[in-house]
Amino acid sequence: MIFAAGMGTRLKPLTDNLPKALVPFVGKPILEHLINKLKRSGFTQIVINVHHFADMIIDFLKQKHNFGIDIYISDERDCLLDTGGGIKRAAKFLQGEEPFLVHNVDIISNADLNNIYEKHCAENSFATLLVSIRKASRCLLFNVDNKLCGWQNKLTNELKWSNAQFPYNECTAYAFGGIHVISPEIFNCFDNYPEIFSIIDFYLSQSQTKDISAYVSQHLRLIDVGKQETLLRAEKEYSDLI
Repeated sequence: MIFAAGMGTRLKPLTDNLPKALVPFVGKPILEHLINKLKRSGFTQIVINVHHFADMIIDFLKQKHNFGIDIYISDERDCLLDTGGGIKRAAKFLQGEEPFLVHNVDIISNADLNNIYEKHCAENSFATLLVSIRKASRCLLFNVDNKLCGWQNKLTNELKWSNAQFPYNECTAYAFGGIHVISPEIFNCFDNYPEIFSIIDFYLSQSQTKDISAYVSQHLRLIDVGKQETLLRAEKEYSDLI
């Protein structure tokens, strides 16, 4: 699943008349680069959620003949549902026996998506999150077994913990890479959740009883191109990743 429904406010004025997913990066829309990476990794069915300038994304995919694979649209034009709500809305496309991968549209990286997926399957985790040690204002906290136990905003010192309390000095803070693999079991846990909610808050609420694991990438090169300054930087320093 590709998260492409966001308003793209950090990319204004580029997104005043264009969805974030179609902002050009090295001559092509960032969505096109990501679809091609997913195809190279062996994915043949993709769900894309849409909201801001949704028709433009749908028309673009039609022009590209869905890049020769099965692409489904999870329509959020009525209401932007946040990350957890977006997955819940897309349940009819994602439910089944196999785990599914979720990827933010504005992430460019050298992440090996096959390795992340295979690690998730081998460990039979509830969810596996791509993380790394890098400068970030908000971090996820993992215990010595690399299981999620908390969240931290380093700018405000706000902390959120799972129901189980872990000593802070026994946790490692990692930056989340916007890429995760999720067990279809997740859809059995959404019944009591509202239409709009954050997947990170959901993970924290489930982490006492579910294995939400870190996939720690030591040599990760990753950049969020959802901001103008990083988009320009990525054009200079990360174009080899596409």
